[in-house]
Amino acid sequence: MSAAKLPVVLLGGTGYVSGELLRLIAAHPHLDLKGVLSDSQPGESIAKSFPHLAPIYPELKFSSLEAITAIVASSGESAILSAAPHGVAAALIDGLLTAAEAKGAKPRVFDISADYRYSTAGAYEAVYRHAHGAPARIKQFTCAVPEHLKELNTRHVAHPGCFATAILLSSVPILKVALVEPQLFVAGITGSTGSGRTPGAGTHHPQRHSDMYSYNPLSHRHTPEITELALAASQVHANFNFVPHSGPFARGIHVTVQGVAKRPIKTAELLAALGDFYRNQPFVRVNPEMPHVKDVAGSNFSFISGATDGKTIAVMCVIDNLVKGAAGGGIQWLNRAFGYEETAGLSAPAAGWT
Repeated sequence: MSAAKLPVVLLGGTGYVSGELLRLIAAHPHLDLKGVLSDSQPGESIAKSFPHLAPIYPELKFSSLEAITAIVASSGESAILSAAPHGVAAALIDGLLTAAEAKGAKPRVFDISADYRYSTAGAYEAVYRHAHGAPARIKQFTCAVPEHLKELNTRHVAHPGCFATAILLSSVPILKVALVEPQLFVAGITGSTGSGRTPGAGTHHPQRHSDMYSYNPLSHRHTPEITELALAASQVHANFNFVPHSGPFARGIHVTVQGVAKRPIKTAELLAALGDFYRNQPFVRVNPEMPHVKDVAGSNFSFISGATDGKTIAVMCVIDNLVKGAAGGGIQWLNRAFGYEETAGLSAPAAGWT
């Protein structure tokens, strides 16, 4: 890429992931934000929906779909970061790409919804119970955790879900180097921001404060996605028995992945294997100390540790669900796709004491 900044548009309006994308784009040295789509609020101030972003976007307003389409179609090479909801994103992205292609423009899409995570429309429809919005586009997308794919073979990228990101970071190494039997048991805890911005019983503060509970045990919709992506990354077909939990904090995910060791193994050997697997990966840190959500909240980093009694292996991982599990992971893919340094705009550490 030249020294000129890359034009970027953002789809997704007023959601939490959109807010994180706006925050990260503002700190990115190579991106030029050209527009933010909100078909329901065109002309409204960004700062009205995201007061904490008012100092960096005091004048920016939401754009209509027509305005965003015109920007993409006239920008030549550009990036589309999509935080639109699943069930909406596929057709929206398809329309923008079609308009751009008609004008000879060449945008690349980085989708954070679920719409392009599966390799077939049938697999998507089996989970989400509605028709895929643009099945002809599916083969133009690759879905993977950035650390698990060396070469991007498609023009567009779908980022895995937040729970999926943490579970894949934990499980793929021990599957790929054959440390564990392919029957894994996962307990994951997510912060309330994982439920989105619209208030509900699970996110209302008096209900969630000082409480923790499981939901959708052994039937969470991320499980088929995790299974498919783990197979692609490790070449091992594993069964994931996943029990998610809602935690009493706003942001972050903690997962514990357990399985039966294929051979006797010590904790030091497990940690060495994890460290070797993620060597030279700037956003994954393998430590002997148990990982804490506070140490990654607000950052694109993942902290991983592990333990074993020689028979059972346990791998623990923490990420920020809105950053590494969503907005930050999408920008990490953008950096790779356009040849920027992978850490561009993403190197800030966690705030700590959140």
